[in-house]
Amino acid sequence: METSSHPALNLAIVKGKTCYDIIHGDIPGCIDVVREAYLAHGSGNSVNPPSYFLRFPERPNARIIALPAFLGERFRVSGIKWIASYPDNLQLGIPRASAVLILNDYDTGYPIAVLESSIISAARTAASAVLAAETLRQDKKVRRFGMVGNGLIARYIHRFFRGAGWELDEVVLFDTNPAESNAFEAMLRDQGERNVRCAASFEELLGSCDVAVFATVAATPYANDPSLLAHDPLLLNISLRDLAPELLLASENIVDDVEHVLKANTSPHLTEMKLGHRDFIRGTLADVLQKNVTVQPNKPIVFSPFGLGVLDLAVGKWILDASVANGSSPPMRDFFFEVTR
Repeated sequence: METSSHPALNLAIVKGKTCYDIIHGDIPGCIDVVREAYLAHGSGNSVNPPSYFLRFPERPNARIIALPAFLGERFRVSGIKWIASYPDNLQLGIPRASAVLILNDYDTGYPIAVLESSIISAARTAASAVLAAETLRQDKKVRRFGMVGNGLIARYIHRFFRGAGWELDEVVLFDTNPAESNAFEAMLRDQGERNVRCAASFEELLGSCDVAVFATVAATPYANDPSLLAHDPLLLNISLRDLAPELLLASENIVDDVEHVLKANTSPHLTEMKLGHRDFIRGTLADVLQKNVTVQPNKPIVFSPFGLGVLDLAVGKWILDASVANGSSPPMRDFFFEVTR
């Protein structure tokens, strides 16, 4: 067997339990890593091509998405997330989404790690939601915190808000499947959330919550009444297709990346098509973090993140470094063969 001592020729396999432990052991650290990634991307120190969607003629509701990316500055890593969404999996008693993340060495291009990535994907989504709320609000106290769609992503987002020290006086839940809301409510009560309830409708939730998270699988908008925003809430438009253009036009709009979010019939894309321009977008989250853009006071705010591959790279590299350092993911030294030239 032929081996090499070059570190780029060692491949680490990082299991889901390791990813989970590192992320949940340092939620503020994960949010900081996502902040760094946004700033690097906003400064042009990244490459984030369009995602590629693999679809199947006989499975119209299933897809596998490839998200290639490169992230510079201190990360110096490239890679690709390969994430499948099979809604019918729920009938089999297994999660809808599964994913792996491959990281490549910056200098040689060799793969250096394969990480279980459904946890990374959920964590970077939750971290971006918390980061947006911290950036776009004045404090970390919410009178009424609403969550539309009560699956895995919603659970991660709630956990990240709590892990980042947010005070949530009341948590309000709504899902078109009441069993999801009831299970989420029970789980939150078991975790010590004292003031949590299920709303009868998304209108009730949206019309009363200071911060509302949309984490559904909706394919087309259903929330279209701007009067529900009269109290100037912050809407975290994570699932991207719940809000009709009327709501975006009544709000200040912040996105993660303008070019990426204006595609695939997202809420911002539908709004652009309705108007014939994109002037309704105030700027990106990186613009706000760098204080190049400010949002107008006394208006609703909508944050619409398309989901950037650079965030997966940042969180994945952070996990890889930590797992190698603590010995939980020792690199294999014989994965590659015939490595001398």
